[in-house]
Formats: sequence, C-alpha cells, structure tokens
Amino acid sequence: METKTTIAIIDDDNSVRKSVALNLEQEGFKVLEAEDGEKGISLVEEKKPDVIILDIKMPRKDGFQVCKELRNKGISTPLILLTARSEEVDKVLGLELGADDYLAKPFGMLELVARVKALLRRNKSTKELEKVEFSGIKIDFKAYKAEKESKPIDLSAREYRLLKCLIAKKGSVVTRDELLDEVWGYNTYPTTRTVDNHIARLRQKIEEKNSKTPKHILTVHGVGYKFVV
Repeated sequence: METKTTIAIIDDDNSVRKSVALNLEQEGFKVLEAEDGEKGISLVEEKKPDVIILDIKMPRKDGFQVCKELRNKGISTPLILLTARSEEVDKVLGLELGADDYLAKPFGMLELVARVKALLRRNKSTKELEKVEFSGIKIDFKAYKAEKESKPIDLSAREYRLLKCLIAKKGSVVTRDELLDEVWGYNTYPTTRTVDNHIARLRQKIEEKNSKTPKHILTVHGVGYKFVV
C-alpha cells in the first residue's frame, strides 16, 4: 500500500485548521493537526510529516519560535508560514529563521495546495543530499552545521538551502529564476538581484580569499550559477 504524504498544520484557529485539513485531504494528503506551538513541535518530532504549515501568531510559542527551534533541532522539513501580518520585516525574519515559503491570510486554498505541492517537488530533488565535503569544508544539511578545517562557518538557513540546491545540481547551470523558485518560493522577492546578493555573501564564507575568483560557486554570465568541485 502506498504511504500518503503527510502534512502537519499548526494553527490555534480551529476553523483555519479544519478548512486547510479538508482541502488537503481532498487532494489525497494525510493531515495532522496541532493547536499551539509546543504541541506542534512534539507532533513534528513524533510523526515526522513531509510538510509543515505553521501560523505565526499562536499562544505558548509563536511561529517564529517554533520554526527556529525545529531548525535548531536539525529538522529540515519544508515549512510554510501563515500570517495575517503584511510587514516585510516579519516575512524576511521568518524566511531567515528557516521557513521555505510564506503565505498571508486570508489566502486561497488552491494557492496553498499549489505551494505545498511545489515544496514537495523541490524537496524531492535535494532530499538525498545530507552531507558533503570539499576543499576542507564539511556541510551537514540535516543538522544545519558547517565547518572549514574544523572551524565553524556561520551560514543562515537561506544560505544552507541555496548551497544545497547548487550542490544537488553539481556541474549544471542553475538559473537565477530556478534558484528563486526552489530556494525562496513563490514571489518571495521581486528581483533576481536578491540571488546575486546571497551568492556574494555565501562565497565570502565558503570561498574566503577566493571570493573574487571563486573555485566552487561559479558565475555563468547572463544565466545563473554552477557549483563545481
């Protein structure tokens, strides 16, 4: 028997949870529910869902705290943040803490389902990649740990996902639009310049002295980037 893909919805609003659950179940997903942050963390640790849908404003622990704690525990499950807020600072904070996508309330169920499916597709392409080593650098994507010659490298959650996407397609050119779709999600940022800025910072941490003439993260002018060993 084929195992159903499992989605965890963590939201203190019962009507939202039930509506999301109904729509996802109609798409063939198995849905798990939690009404606050602490129960949500326990649910994720115990049931290991394939995607997490997480509200930001909740009692006991809010969505930011839950997201940060899950990532600190090495849980890299794709995660969509839900919020009624529209401030850009909240959006950026959530994404930098390790969220994969962001959806403001009220939202359409068709759009939510589409984003869940997109996250599952993106995660499938990099799921098998957990640890890599190159040029004295060790990256553990599952535990969000990186070091070079036994010294820690401070990478953000976004930088881990960006590097993972490039390494998963090692030797192939990845366009800026592909990186925006796979690392940032639907329309998270309006310009591909965002990718260039993140690549520049990632090079400074990975390439260090060679950041101006990188050996691993190469620019393919007019197209995108390529990772080589």
